[in-house]
Amino acid sequence: MNTAEHRKAIDKLDAEIVRLLNARTTHVLEIGASKSKTGQELYTPDRIKRLTDRLRRLNEGPISDESLRAIYREVISASLSLHGSMTVAYLGPEATYTHQAALGRFGASLNYAPQKTIADVFAEVTRKNADYGVVPIENSTEGVITHTLDLFVDSELKIVAQALMPINHCLIGKTKQSGIKRLYSHPQALAQCRAWIQAHLPQVEVVETSSTTRAAEFAGKERGAAAIASSLAADLYKLKIIQSGIQDNVGNATRFLILGRNSPDPTGADRTSLMFSIAHKTGALHKALEPFRRRRINMTKIESRPSKRKAWEYFFFVDIDGHEKDTKVANALKSLSDHCSLVKVLGSYPTMD
Repeated sequence: MNTAEHRKAIDKLDAEIVRLLNARTTHVLEIGASKSKTGQELYTPDRIKRLTDRLRRLNEGPISDESLRAIYREVISASLSLHGSMTVAYLGPEATYTHQAALGRFGASLNYAPQKTIADVFAEVTRKNADYGVVPIENSTEGVITHTLDLFVDSELKIVAQALMPINHCLIGKTKQSGIKRLYSHPQALAQCRAWIQAHLPQVEVVETSSTTRAAEFAGKERGAAAIASSLAADLYKLKIIQSGIQDNVGNATRFLILGRNSPDPTGADRTSLMFSIAHKTGALHKALEPFRRRRINMTKIESRPSKRKAWEYFFFVDIDGHEKDTKVANALKSLSDHCSLVKVLGSYPTMD
């Protein structure tokens, strides 16, 4: 085939793709109408995981699995948007890493509502001003975001999904690196780039900001200033990327939680997050964890936080493999309740999609 013949074949395929996409969307709308009548969730992480797993099995290339996943993310996003005004609240402002995580999970076709604080994200979903919320929970370099954990204590929201995003910090601004006099960024970003800053900008004044996006805004307005932020923030404020990938840990990543009102169904590759409190006496924690060991349930994380209700009383936050509807997990949770004054499942959700 010559170039003209290839282009003619592509035009024909494009026409068929458009027809098939609309046919697919028609079926999605019918399913959505049925779900709406029975009060079911339109966004189903368990279904999306099964879909992406099936697409990987079907894919024979040359397109990569990740590219195929990105394409279908937008297909799903466009379909969801046709059901009405679906809103996703996230820790803002626009162009933060949480915003990027939200877009990576839900696609570009939904409504996004930036919030000033993590508590505001919880509140928007609780009040049903937003259908879902996206908040950071832990960073591979700096550890857990304790404020997010604390908000689960009094919240009835569920974790319905998670997103793991590599964090690529960029030095951005309108000047050369040698001309930088002041550096703006969020404390988390500064901590994740501490060694790089000391090695390359040791004499620069460092100023903490409420977000990496706000840092980019300041850098765009001030001569001799720069920011540590995302490439998305650089695009938003029309700044150049002076240096990319300046995080100290090349494997730096942040885990985000998707907040909703109902846990998805089991997929066979799930995680359950829960919290519990125990009596302040010798061996209490050991007894509480015994049901998981006995049933060979893998525990992937445990964090303790002061209850803030009584001195020396703690809540323990735990992640385990499995879904709360799995028989052995359900039995372990029941046994856990015998040793604890409080057990609360925060959500069961697919580990990855």
